[in-house]
Amino acid sequence: MAQNNYSGALQQPLGSGFGATSTTSDVIKGIDLTGKIAIVTGGNTGIGLETVRTLSEAGATVIVPARDVEKAKKNLEGISNVEIEELDLMAPDAIDSFAEKFLASGRPLHLLINNAGIMFVPLRRDANGYESQLAVNYLAVFRLTARLWPSLKKANGARVLNVSSLGHQFAPFNFEDPNFDNREYQTLQAYGHSKTAVNLFSLELNERAKAYGVRAYSLHPGNIWGTELTREAPLEILQQFGFYDDKGNPVQEVLDSLKSVPQGAATTIWAATSPLLNETGGVYLEDVDVAELAVDPSVPNGVKPYSLEETSAKSLWALTEKLTGVTFNIG
Repeated sequence: MAQNNYSGALQQPLGSGFGATSTTSDVIKGIDLTGKIAIVTGGNTGIGLETVRTLSEAGATVIVPARDVEKAKKNLEGISNVEIEELDLMAPDAIDSFAEKFLASGRPLHLLINNAGIMFVPLRRDANGYESQLAVNYLAVFRLTARLWPSLKKANGARVLNVSSLGHQFAPFNFEDPNFDNREYQTLQAYGHSKTAVNLFSLELNERAKAYGVRAYSLHPGNIWGTELTREAPLEILQQFGFYDDKGNPVQEVLDSLKSVPQGAATTIWAATSPLLNETGGVYLEDVDVAELAVDPSVPNGVKPYSLEETSAKSLWALTEKLTGVTFNIG
């Protein structure tokens, strides 16, 4: 069996016994996470909230970093074993401060779930001038993971789960112009480019980290309705996806075909807990199993080979260290 997933060598379903309609309740059955510590970004809404609830009910202590602490407190009310901390993923200094506080607690980190993300947004830039989808969906993921690395290593068996998207198929990573400085901004291109970066990072992180008992995965939760991801989506894009008709009305049969939030979070929970993944990492997951390579353009699922290329993964790591100023030495 291949030892790494470069070129998608390991992208074959494992026979998990679950599928697209499986829910978090199905996946967590029989799993005890007592004594485990997890961090879930974006854990106060949508599939992040469902992820937090499920991990908590299985006994884990879950830290939820949130930009709006009061909103997080309200949304997470009644869920036990939850700690809420302030964090704005668009602010590198805030990421560093959050990580420093966690490291100072001396606790191991068993699960880092980089779930937060943005989509459908107009062109915005962070304080460094970096395009916002790249900044939140990828650069923040790299920075937070790097800063928390000592705690991940301390766990003696940690997993890093990076929530990607089928939307990575919108675009490969653009090394020449990663921040849309010299080309017209297209929000879906920016989103796809950021999620391809997530896949490449997960691939390379796993290869570098596995010697220290840390495994990394990227995953597509599925197409879900009713989360905050579409809050800034222009009507024409929602029409393009078939969610609304030409009169601006919801197309109910399309919305009904999408996953529920518990179904959407199921792949994350499986990635966090499944023994089937103990010896496998760096893979892209969907529908609660390892996905297949997307080599047939007519099949709307799977992972594009360009987001699993070894050369691209290593080049992206080096570029990201330059963009963030963070040297992520694993050792």
